[in-house]
Amino acid sequence: MRSVVWLYLFLFVAFFDLHAQYPILTPFAVSLGAAPSFIGLMMGLYSFTHLPGNLLAGYGVDRYGSRIFIMWSLMGAGVLLILQAHVTDPWQLLIVRSISGFVLAFLSPACLALLARYAEDQVQQGKLMAGNGLIHTLASVVSPAAGAYLVSKVGFTMAFQALGIGLLIIGALASVLIRPPQHAKPAGVLGSANETKNELQPDQAGHKTTAVQTSTQADAIQPIPLRFFLLPLAIACSQGILFFELPFAANALQSVVKTGMLFTAVSLGALFTLSLLFLNRYSAFLRTWIGSFCLSLLFFCMAIDAPMPLYVTLFLIGMTKGVTLPALSAHLLQLSGGSRYGRIFSTLSIAFSIGSFLGPMLAGQLRSHVSPFFIAFIILMAAIAFMPLQRPWQTMTVNSKLQRT
Repeated sequence: MRSVVWLYLFLFVAFFDLHAQYPILTPFAVSLGAAPSFIGLMMGLYSFTHLPGNLLAGYGVDRYGSRIFIMWSLMGAGVLLILQAHVTDPWQLLIVRSISGFVLAFLSPACLALLARYAEDQVQQGKLMAGNGLIHTLASVVSPAAGAYLVSKVGFTMAFQALGIGLLIIGALASVLIRPPQHAKPAGVLGSANETKNELQPDQAGHKTTAVQTSTQADAIQPIPLRFFLLPLAIACSQGILFFELPFAANALQSVVKTGMLFTAVSLGALFTLSLLFLNRYSAFLRTWIGSFCLSLLFFCMAIDAPMPLYVTLFLIGMTKGVTLPALSAHLLQLSGGSRYGRIFSTLSIAFSIGSFLGPMLAGQLRSHVSPFFIAFIILMAAIAFMPLQRPWQTMTVNSKLQRT
């Protein structure tokens, strides 16, 4: 499990580095002369360029493993951050952020697939996914405020350069210290080996077991309904709307440090619920449904300007994220049957990318006509309504050993 510790450490530094940009990116774009609608377009395109990267990562991770994608994604993002420090107009920033979106699209599927391969059963997988969420949240708790403080001391240019150099160092260390589990093989290699073996070995009746029969047995698990992915899309869309609107909330745009504190409030709420480890004992379906429903109600409260302090609302939103997001990953792990991790998490990342693209775009274009938070409420409630009610994963035994692919 030493590799898991190293992976968690690198993920913490990488997430810290990336989340530190959130509160400073919008003020930086405004300082270059970007309008709110252009900022929404930039944030949307950043997520939209995730899509081709997610598609390539799904098959690439299954075939070649995760380490190479983790390494090059981190190092590529570091180079782009250094370039971002020297842009002089909004269109240059748009181009750099779009390329950065494609490069970073490989990071999440690769990391989640590698964590899943380290586990021996579904209980351990759930713990590793919760650990990933905890590391992600710990980094996002301090990084927004740290990034804002860094900008207030050294300015945008030096801050982006420092963050870029940090990602370059972490990517180089990841290439040396992260090792795939010895029992795991890329899916393409394992699949061809199993087919060859099954074609050569006769069964007890004297007949040969063909690759077609083996493939049929492996695919006996019920496929994941596509409408399940509407929920992560809706969650990402609402999160994109929130991240777009926070710098404009309560005149936070005038103070980069205040913007960082607003983002930190969300992360503190997520950290609180992620610390409640007993929640992992409950059904992933129930945690996903309840968390998503509460999240939609909180956005409705923000849309109608409910008499609740902004920091309290953001803390509660973070709490719902801390419940829902790990439960979504646990859902997919159970439904996957222990195979095709790269493609499973690639599909999840695609849903998140589409939602993250739509959220800032809708908020930037419609904020003068309707509250963006009301849009987030409607989208979340619609996704909850279409969430599959049947739970085929309950037929699987909790301690069943997982196929190492």
